[in-house]
Amino acid sequence: MANKNLNAAKTAKKDEFYTQLTDIERELQHYWPHFRDKVVLCNCDDPYESNFFKYFALRFNQLGLKKLICTCYNGSPVQGNELLLHFDGFDEEPTKIAYKVEITEVKDLNGDGAVDLSDVRYLLQNDKNVLSTLKTGDFRDPECIELLKQADIVVTNPPFSLFREYIGQLMEYKKKFLIVGNQGAIIYKEIFPHVIENRIWLGYGFKGGAAHFVSPYEDIATATDHKEGMIRVSGVHWFTNLDIPKRKEEIDLVCRYSPEEYPQYDNYNAINVNKTQDIPCDYTGLMGVPITFLDKYNPNQFEIVWQASGNTRASAPTEVLKKLGYTIHPEDRGGCGVVKGKRQYSRILIRNKHPKGYDDNKAN
Repeated sequence: MANKNLNAAKTAKKDEFYTQLTDIERELQHYWPHFRDKVVLCNCDDPYESNFFKYFALRFNQLGLKKLICTCYNGSPVQGNELLLHFDGFDEEPTKIAYKVEITEVKDLNGDGAVDLSDVRYLLQNDKNVLSTLKTGDFRDPECIELLKQADIVVTNPPFSLFREYIGQLMEYKKKFLIVGNQGAIIYKEIFPHVIENRIWLGYGFKGGAAHFVSPYEDIATATDHKEGMIRVSGVHWFTNLDIPKRKEEIDLVCRYSPEEYPQYDNYNAINVNKTQDIPCDYTGLMGVPITFLDKYNPNQFEIVWQASGNTRASAPTEVLKKLGYTIHPEDRGGCGVVKGKRQYSRILIRNKHPKGYDDNKAN
């Protein structure tokens, strides 16, 4: 479910949430083989602030990148302090304008025997071919779209108030990506069909399902949300279409179906399952499982049919509604599952492709 901070920020169009380097390192370790000889674009990342830029600049040679491109929009409210803290001697704050950085190699420019941030700093300060300005830096601007066309993989934390539009652009240009977003966004009508067709899935995720972001918006956080000048946001995840070993891991199913344990929905031809770990191993019909199931989804083990949520009636094709056996119920509020007259939370409707020990459990 969406965190209150995300909801407040989305309403106010406040999109400056900067990802910690430790969180980036923890996730990116699973994707290294994808990056060799690739052009990586971080198109929501000020080089003076972004840890995505820092991560790829420092590991440019280790990953075997062909090129790194970073862009940011003008007017960022974070005053360029993140990289400045690491770039000792970089005394002046950069003017808050739209930047573009293009790096094709990172060398030991200061001759200290190592490639580190001081070498990246030297590039930014001395190579006029590396750092330049953009008109707006908005990912929708034509000059930024031209950079997108060059990219093989996009990695960033995009504006969550524009998440639908951002994902739509990536899909339009058929780009590989790894981006941060609100986990609840995965059931958006603009995104969920891509999940069904295995064009988008969830990565490994943030530790504990939450992350602390550097952010200037104290007005949308309570005292308990702060940690060392950061704001805690729950319900965030990594969205990707890069293949990872996690996608091939099967859920170990130990429960068996019984009508008492798994009641039928009043308005769907499916049973209700409250926890992913409780999915029955022997049921052949449709099941409604929590949205968190998508974090463990293996397309070889399960088929995703649709979702049972507030926008199902409006978003699902007619033929899908018929397949689900959907009927309007007074308590469904647009498509949420109802059990014995009680409305349930949003569910993902799935089918087990390989049920075990099936024994006439009256599955539909």
